[in-house]
Amino acid sequence: MRMRWWKMLGLAGIMGVAATGVVIARAERRRRAYTPEEIRARLKERVEGAPSPGGAAGA
Repeated sequence: MRMRWWKMLGLAGIMGVAATGVVIARAERRRRAYTPEEIRARLKERVEGAPSPGGAAGA
């Protein structure tokens, strides 16, 4: 029994959607694993490392 090309394309599309969902679920799980204290500490590190808006960027 031979599958037509459009059936194969449809199956590939369904598999792609499922794989994307798995990737999104993993990222969401990783993001939610942080405690509020860890999030605050990471944000403070980012702010400290960011260049100042009126700094010597043009000089």
